[in-house]
Amino acid sequence: MTEELNLNELLKIRREKLKHLQEIGKDPFKVEKVHVTHYSEGIKADFDALEGQVVTIAGRIMTKRGHGKATFINLQDKDGKLQVYVREDKIGEEDYDLFVTYDIGDIIEIQGEVFKTNKGEISVKATKVVLLSKSLQILPEKWHGLKDTDTRYRQRYVDLIVNPEVKETFVKRNKIIKAIREFLDDKGYLEVETPILTTIAGGAAARPFLTHHNTLDIDMQLRIANELFLKRLIVGGFDKVYEMGKMFRNEGISIKHNPEFTSMELYAAYHDYKDMMEITENLVAYCAEKVSGSTVINFQGVDIDFKPPWRRVSMHELVQQKTGINFYDFETDEEARRVAKEKLHLDVETRMTKGHLVSLAFEEFCEKDLIQPTFVLHHPVEISPLAKRNPDNPMITNRFEAFANTWEIANAFSELNDPIDQKERFESQLAQKEAGDDEAHPMDLDFINALEVGLPPTGGLGIGIDRMIMLLTNSPSIRDIILFPTMKPLE
Repeated sequence: MTEELNLNELLKIRREKLKHLQEIGKDPFKVEKVHVTHYSEGIKADFDALEGQVVTIAGRIMTKRGHGKATFINLQDKDGKLQVYVREDKIGEEDYDLFVTYDIGDIIEIQGEVFKTNKGEISVKATKVVLLSKSLQILPEKWHGLKDTDTRYRQRYVDLIVNPEVKETFVKRNKIIKAIREFLDDKGYLEVETPILTTIAGGAAARPFLTHHNTLDIDMQLRIANELFLKRLIVGGFDKVYEMGKMFRNEGISIKHNPEFTSMELYAAYHDYKDMMEITENLVAYCAEKVSGSTVINFQGVDIDFKPPWRRVSMHELVQQKTGINFYDFETDEEARRVAKEKLHLDVETRMTKGHLVSLAFEEFCEKDLIQPTFVLHHPVEISPLAKRNPDNPMITNRFEAFANTWEIANAFSELNDPIDQKERFESQLAQKEAGDDEAHPMDLDFINALEVGLPPTGGLGIGIDRMIMLLTNSPSIRDIILFPTMKPLE
């Protein structure tokens, strides 16, 4: 209780200081513009040229220590921190008396001369100090910073101020996003934009967010994927397209899942899933090199090497290696379900077929071993409603998922372009939805119509950008690489 009272008293004092400044005509919130000439890192890097020169810098007071008529502060700007030396005889008694009342967190403008202290620290000797914004809250103290993760995510603005490594993570995120665009643009892909608000949320197996358009008086959904629109563009004559943006899935939240997330999908006419593997491994390796200078990254103490080529193995082969069971050898789905339940102790539903059981066994027994980058190939047709069947085995598809650190980071296939087969698979998905699968794919008749117009043989790829960034920045939670992750509101 005493601590709370003390905190409230400190907050009250800050407001009283602001009121005093306003009463004497020094209201900081009336300042509109500062002509900043230099930033902290630039001054340090170009000290030899700038020594003795007058610069204008601006930033937040992070530390403050006084010595009579002189005070040292650390000023934090967009690049980092720089020491500032403020003396009464340099800025005047009146301004100095005001300056000493400024608090940690206040934002100020400094004009002054670049110099080096006796201890060799590059600094600025102030000739002018202007308060630009009064901080009415109290920053976490410097020794312990802001460590509570829940507060960090809710108050990212404070997190960025007091935890410099957090800011660096988002700088790296920006580099990765740029690198993705560089890689694809150089290969002739056209970046496009497709609808986020749709009447049918297709292209993936997931639950959408629902909303309503008042003027049209129709229910609508936020997209769960952009696949079906991008393939329409391939039908329309664009041979290579991609889109990177937000997707929305009304599902659980975990260290790997946020309801809104960034995904990238690309499609290339006259390509197949093997081409997509080549693009995937080279794209991720390119981004790793850009952000860390190597294809080898260390994630939470484990070295992961993204150098191509990555391992390639079929899903049903992995399951057989791990369990000794090939589900496709059974004559009936019923027999396969019985073995899965009795020997593997899987949670089997009566609607499940052999393909469903392969996928279930893979998730249970195989995913946890996929540390190094691996392409898992030939997913069952039951869970791949948009992929071409394998010509040698119609029970599997020419599809892959890319895994690293046990996480799925990419999904791709040779796109199904047979409109008759596609419609039948959509109808099968509808039957699965009626049987209780909330994530089964909906029917999209306009997409069927587009396929009937004619989709050339096409390779498609989707990459989970957030998970990829997690790996390349050594971030254990998706909330660490999303500036403002979804949080339940506080009461």
